[in-house]
Amino acid sequence: MKAVLWMLSHSNSSLKRCLCGWHNLPKQNGSQVLGCKRNIYSETGIWERDYRPQTRKSVERYWRSRIKEQFQIASKTDKSKPKCYVLSMFPYPSGKLHMGHVRVYTISDTMAHFQRMCGFQVLHPMGWDAFGLPAENAAIERGLDPEKWTKSNIAHMKEQLHKLGLCFDWNKEVTTSQSDYYKWTQFLFLKMFMAGLAYQKEGLVNWDPVDQTVLANEQVDENGCSWRTGAKVEQKYLKQWFIRTTNYAKSLLDSLEDLPDWYGVKEMQANWIGACTGCYFDFELKVNGKPIGEKLAAYAFFPDAIYGASHLSILPSHGLLHTNSKLRFLLQEQFISNTDCQTPVTGVNLLNGQEIPLIISAKKEFEGHLDAVIGIPTVNPEDAVVAQKLGLQWQEVFEILPDGTEQLRNSGEFTGLNRQAANQAILKRARDLGIGGYLTSPKMRDWLISRQRYWGTPIPIIHCLSCGIVPVPYEDLPILLPKLKSFTAKGISPLSTATEWLNCTCPKCKGPAKRETDTMDTFVDSAWYYYRYTDPHNSQRPFDSLLADFWMPVDLYIGGKEHAVMHLYYARFMSHFCNDHHMVKHREPFHKLLIHGLIKGKTYRLPSNGQYLKKEEINFSGPEPVHARTLEKLQITWEKMSKSKYNGIDPAEVVQQYGIDTVRLYILYAAPPEQDILWDVKKDAIPGVLRWQVKLWTLVTKLIDARNAGIIPCPKLLNEKEKSEAKKIWQSKNYAISQVTSYMTKDFLLNAAISRLMGLTNILSQSTPPVILHSSEYEEALAALCIMVSPIAPHLASELWKGVSSVQNKLITHYQWDVDVLFQHWPSLDPKFLQEPDIVQMIVRINNKVCGSINVPQQVAKNSEWVQELILQSELGIRQLQGRPIKKAILSPRASLINFLVEE
Repeated sequence: MKAVLWMLSHSNSSLKRCLCGWHNLPKQNGSQVLGCKRNIYSETGIWERDYRPQTRKSVERYWRSRIKEQFQIASKTDKSKPKCYVLSMFPYPSGKLHMGHVRVYTISDTMAHFQRMCGFQVLHPMGWDAFGLPAENAAIERGLDPEKWTKSNIAHMKEQLHKLGLCFDWNKEVTTSQSDYYKWTQFLFLKMFMAGLAYQKEGLVNWDPVDQTVLANEQVDENGCSWRTGAKVEQKYLKQWFIRTTNYAKSLLDSLEDLPDWYGVKEMQANWIGACTGCYFDFELKVNGKPIGEKLAAYAFFPDAIYGASHLSILPSHGLLHTNSKLRFLLQEQFISNTDCQTPVTGVNLLNGQEIPLIISAKKEFEGHLDAVIGIPTVNPEDAVVAQKLGLQWQEVFEILPDGTEQLRNSGEFTGLNRQAANQAILKRARDLGIGGYLTSPKMRDWLISRQRYWGTPIPIIHCLSCGIVPVPYEDLPILLPKLKSFTAKGISPLSTATEWLNCTCPKCKGPAKRETDTMDTFVDSAWYYYRYTDPHNSQRPFDSLLADFWMPVDLYIGGKEHAVMHLYYARFMSHFCNDHHMVKHREPFHKLLIHGLIKGKTYRLPSNGQYLKKEEINFSGPEPVHARTLEKLQITWEKMSKSKYNGIDPAEVVQQYGIDTVRLYILYAAPPEQDILWDVKKDAIPGVLRWQVKLWTLVTKLIDARNAGIIPCPKLLNEKEKSEAKKIWQSKNYAISQVTSYMTKDFLLNAAISRLMGLTNILSQSTPPVILHSSEYEEALAALCIMVSPIAPHLASELWKGVSSVQNKLITHYQWDVDVLFQHWPSLDPKFLQEPDIVQMIVRINNKVCGSINVPQQVAKNSEWVQELILQSELGIRQLQGRPIKKAILSPRASLINFLVEE
């Protein structure tokens, strides 16, 4: 009856439970527990002493839905708080999560919880990169509608995400294949078309013979194979749509300097773009002195020397020789292999009207990806040799002054300017005339976005015999994908078979016309989705500028290494474009970037033929694994998890075996985020994180036992040795808060944060019974530990907090004990910790102006990261710096002074 009397004296859900058969249940603390066997405290009001697998299941079952509900409530907009936008790269809805998904979303979920506990209003959305070839290929193979296939995959993956306990703001969900999204992708395309950035031309393209579509250069690997199918890419001449991203190359390169370190990604972006010192100029082509209505864009390595041009030079592979150009047959008649051939075609420099001949080069390739260059003998000896051989004339355009500087001559209105000033003036004039003048590198080509497939965003263009290329009016958007009864894989765009959809009326002349049948590459959809998340239900525009400006830039962007170049480049381009057209305030879309590594599984291959083996085909009984049938020794490697390599891990099976929090802890603890994880459950971090969870549970059990034993705690009863022990706990707690906060805000070393929390756990585990009973230090350190664990292992920490909250005679009153752990404020350093001996007064400047000072321990006064974190946690930092993007913090090496450079 003791258990019944206890429950009647406590108001909780136990009173609602059936009491039948209670006498057959196990005893706990001398009393029998009512309700389900080994139910947790949150359900029974009685603390279970041991953390068993069944306990873990009960904890996660109870807290999973509650945590998600709490997160949805906390996600409501509250502009009184500073914002934090945590974004993980959205997935393609393949229908099944893999461990790579689990890793990226575990990281983002952890950081979203952490930032909200630090006082920020957090945006943590999720959506689906839902267009693309896999769904269309599935439709072809299975006779399915790709829309139905995609929707069913989304539903399945969404359920998987729920089962992982991940907290996304599902009210912000976007799906790129839905018309309320791709309407605005079409809108942005039209904006670029009107700005002269979207254009169609015929040229040599990469053709995937398996997927039967065009690939951008970046989608072809170093072996000339398709990034998706692995097929050898073919070269074809087709009319395609491009986005003139080369106009933004210099802007995108220069802006990298303003971004924080991106773990090598900035360098990858910079190397991919290349040095942007040259530019394209448009030349009007003539034959026998008569304009033919075509232009040629040719690259000048030295724009300031453009008045010294002697010729235009194109490669034998240039589209002018192979497409339906008016010049095709004329140029082919002139072409002689392996020699520089002068043609009767000339190009008019639209800056000054100078007419120079067109040359077909003897070279097979130019620098980078160029196929047309401007020959300028003044600056290039090779051009001088060609010009001399062909008897071409040119002018010297530079002269050296007595002081050693160079200035222009024979350069029209730019004569007399020094080279730097002339370069800027010539570029500006070209831009004003609309004939080029945008600095770019020879490596860069414009973004090829055409795809000859069905399952993509229709390009909003109409082709009219009378009017030519006509953009669809904004008010007619979206151009919806038609419903098709079947799909083709024969290299013909499936949209061309939709006759009723294809035939339309020209918006200009009202005559008969046809729609564009190419669709956009999915990289266009993902180039702007981070904006749509800020205002996903807007039916009047892609997003409200005020909302976008409030949330942008993304404070932390998390994704895989494979997107470090292409996706980031395209997304940055789109943001620069939107900024130029006054749609958004911020130019760069992503502030901090966290690129995570792969999760790799062990593979077993036969050296004789390279065949991957299943586990059941291997004999593990000996010292080394061998092929079960032939006894051949195997080649063992670690590779990205894949079905074809038989080294994949089903996230659902792992969660079922170990639990959500264990998998989270494993993923975060096994390696720093940017490194690969080698999955080996027998030797890796899983045993360690399992033991740690038991230790955490034991700490709470010890406190409950001590404080509920009927003895009133009294800190005055501690002797000197015990007081020293309590002070060590207090110091360890503050040190852990300092380090864990730093790890989670600076380098995202979540593995190091867990290690420091394990260290604090070990300190508390060594506590003597009097310290547990009588010290506030143990109680406060345990509470802080639970709070710091909660973003990482939210289900376990939520139950631990309930246990700590339940103890009688608490000594600490500044926590909200009746509020769940994920709604607690992140622990702050005790001011007394900063007043320990050897304290240094640190002067704080913001944008070079002194705004105050704080005290920091001498041992960390030279550590820039620690000093920054101590300041950011201080009253001064919260008041002056919270919510303001910090571009840089400079710690003086000689004076006790730190200067924060922030955006005004």
